Amino acid sequence: MITPSYVQRMAAYSGWMNDSIFAVCETLSDEDRKKDCGAFFKSIHGTLNHLLWADQIWMSRFTDTPAPVSEDIPGSVSQYESFEGLKRERVAFDQVIEGWAAGLEQTEMEGDMTWYSGSAGREITKPRTLLITHMFNHQTHHRGQVHCLLTQFGVQTPTTDMPFMP
Repeated sequence: MITPSYVQRMAAYSGWMNDSIFAVCETLSDEDRKKDCGAFFKSIHGTLNHLLWADQIWMSRFTDTPAPVSEDIPGSVSQYESFEGLKRERVAFDQVIEGWAAGLEQTEMEGDMTWYSGSAGREITKPRTLLITHMFNHQTHHRGQVHCLLTQFGVQTPTTDMPFMP
């Protein structure tokens, strides 16, 4: 079973990694960030857009946070056209996630949650703790893809190891 302290640690890790990844991404040209590199969401920019979108959709399910502008996964990659706008929203939303985690009580994580999944086209019910864990796992998965793409561009990438988080 996960605890609020686990969620707080994962939220802090997520914010730290997003800051680190975005700092490296700033060293690339906009053209390079948006270049189709053959990744699942094509580019660094598309993957970062999708990652923010997914965090927004999950937090809208967990809390009263507004759902993202784009309604579906295909639209998630182009939610923010400019890198500056994407970065601004990422920083702001990391604060939302960390604020939610800071106030989370164990009782809020108990039981099942039912939501409508657009990708599955139906309602799904799963344990809330599994879904919270999934949100953070999903972040790590896609940040790993961005890390790989950055490596392909030959830039120095940040450490992603949690024990080295400040």
